[in-house]
Amino acid sequence: MTKTNITPTIECGLTVAIAVVLGLISTYLPIIGMLVDFFWALPFAILSVRLGIKRATYALMATIILLSLFIGPIFTIRLALSFGFCGLALGFAIQKKFSAVKIFVFTLMISFASQIFAMCLLLFVMDINFMDTQIEMIRETFDETFKLYETLGIDQSQIQQAKSQVEPAITLVSLLMPTFLLLMALINTLICFYSAKWIFPKLNLKLPKFPPFAEWRFPPAFLYLMVLAMLGLYWGSTRNLNLLYTVSINANILSTLVGFVQGLAVLSFTADRLNVSKLVRRIIFIVIVFNFMLFQIVAFTGLFDMFFDYRRRFSDRK
Repeated sequence: MTKTNITPTIECGLTVAIAVVLGLISTYLPIIGMLVDFFWALPFAILSVRLGIKRATYALMATIILLSLFIGPIFTIRLALSFGFCGLALGFAIQKKFSAVKIFVFTLMISFASQIFAMCLLLFVMDINFMDTQIEMIRETFDETFKLYETLGIDQSQIQQAKSQVEPAITLVSLLMPTFLLLMALINTLICFYSAKWIFPKLNLKLPKFPPFAEWRFPPAFLYLMVLAMLGLYWGSTRNLNLLYTVSINANILSTLVGFVQGLAVLSFTADRLNVSKLVRRIIFIVIVFNFMLFQIVAFTGLFDMFFDYRRRFSDRK
């Protein structure tokens, strides 16, 4: 790590100043601001690595206070919960010399907790139900679309049929809100991690690397989670146990997505053994992502690989 003559107080002040400027750009320059959001966590991650989590937390609190004076508390808290705490978690994990996987999982957990805290804050402080607000926005969007169809002279029977198909989909979206929050946290974590991967080497800071994608493995617990989710879906739907059904459908989606990632890792392992070019395998991956049947096959392959470990068996056979 490069030695400098900058004192910790000055470095904290510079971090706060940079974060405030980035926050103002994010607010008043919408298009550029979307890109700036991706880097808002980095000053706190760097400060956490260099000076510790305590000083980095103080800097984040000072940034929240200053930004609240300029752009209001709502947007400031959104930035802090979406990216600021990700930066603190990332820097803390790096300072503790966690592996790349542990760094990512720890940051993801903090990000997910931040998303939940943001929802609770909106609900109990501002009396805004995030889930109901999002569902209402989706419903209003579809209503405007159907009105446009009516002005275009489309048959009413077709519009009514479309409406009858939309309502169950909206209900499903409301049930999957926990999964959406987890995906939002995952996106924020990915942005934070890979932006740090780009910036840290320029500052002589080290960030551990993930193992090759062909070696990625998840614990067999996700296979068991899928089995329990299927049972829960059956019991919840046949006995009108709404809470059980909601938990099970979210667990089902989560285990399917994890299985899909491991299934792609198995395919990548196979492609390495067959010397398939990177261009061809990327085309194959894209086709799989957009084909529902192939997506399911790859997901179940990945789930069963957690238990049977096909790659080890193939390597032993070779």
